[in-house]
Amino acid sequence: MTWTEAGDSRTARWRSANGRPAPSRIEVVTDSLTADDANRMASQGIAMLWQGDFHNARQILNALDRRLGAGKKKVADSPADEFYRHRQSRSHRARVLGLLLIPLDPGPVVPLRRAPDIRAAAAEAYGDIAEPSVVSLHELVGAIGAHEWRRNGVWVEALQGRIHPHYGTFFPTRSEYVDLVAAAPLPSEELAFDVGTGTGVLAAVLARRGVQRVVATDNEPRAIACASENFQNLGVQDRAEAVLTDMFPPGRAPLIVCNPPWIPATPHSSLDNAVYDPGSRMLFRFLNELSDHLEPGGEGWLVLSDLAEHLGLRSRTDLLGAIEAAGLKVVERFDTKPTHPKASDRNDPLYAARAAEVTSLWRLVSR
Repeated sequence: MTWTEAGDSRTARWRSANGRPAPSRIEVVTDSLTADDANRMASQGIAMLWQGDFHNARQILNALDRRLGAGKKKVADSPADEFYRHRQSRSHRARVLGLLLIPLDPGPVVPLRRAPDIRAAAAEAYGDIAEPSVVSLHELVGAIGAHEWRRNGVWVEALQGRIHPHYGTFFPTRSEYVDLVAAAPLPSEELAFDVGTGTGVLAAVLARRGVQRVVATDNEPRAIACASENFQNLGVQDRAEAVLTDMFPPGRAPLIVCNPPWIPATPHSSLDNAVYDPGSRMLFRFLNELSDHLEPGGEGWLVLSDLAEHLGLRSRTDLLGAIEAAGLKVVERFDTKPTHPKASDRNDPLYAARAAEVTSLWRLVSR
């Protein structure tokens, strides 16, 4: 990306861990920028490259965020309409906040006054930085928070241990789906596949339950690195391995587990892929190909929330029809209610759907 500073043309590498494109209009700003000026520039799509005090930049970012949340909310016509309005609002917020930029020098370091040590967080989000670069401050703040999650870990009761999520992998902060896998009766302790493993939490639970070999797959290199590290930390690396592949590994297994993205909607960034699955493609592909990878008498465990049904994005008829069309039948279903804070937050725009949500483990076999 190129901009003009003090009459000279400057160039740096644009970096975005979310896959967002580089802004086309850039102006250099300093501590003299007011929140009103920042809001005006952002509303015009002008990116602001900060060359002042780092803490002042954080204050401008917070001021922009407050202004974005101050608008009037229209009444939605349906749960689906409410969902799409909510997503549009979040996408607009991310675009606007992403217009406040800061430089990154090799190290990586932020060459601004009072800048914190961001070397570990930036390296985890962006990899090696060997040349002058520019990043979104909003994204970097998120990377710093993600680094703290990785450093501290997430306590998983079913493991009696911590999972350490890497940047870009889905945080296992909702325990109900993990608890379902920890409690369902195992059809075999010989071999299991965990399709779309993410942090590796479900594969680790299966290994801790006594499954002799667990093959965990994902198509994201970050997820494979994350799962492998977690297996090592939890002491199950002799039973669980993470393999980079698209969906199923080679061969068949008596147990195949999949916790696909729950919401059939388009992701707005690469970090959305763990939550949003356009047209339920991963869900339906798992169902359609499951029989080809199950051993005779084996089971597929589909772990899925019905939030999409309460939002009007996918019906129970659609799900049951896909199961039947794939030549599968349901032998049992275990249900649980979510316990995360949003399920009881009446101020959440999706509260009605979240309050009615049920997470299920569907035990599936070939017909």
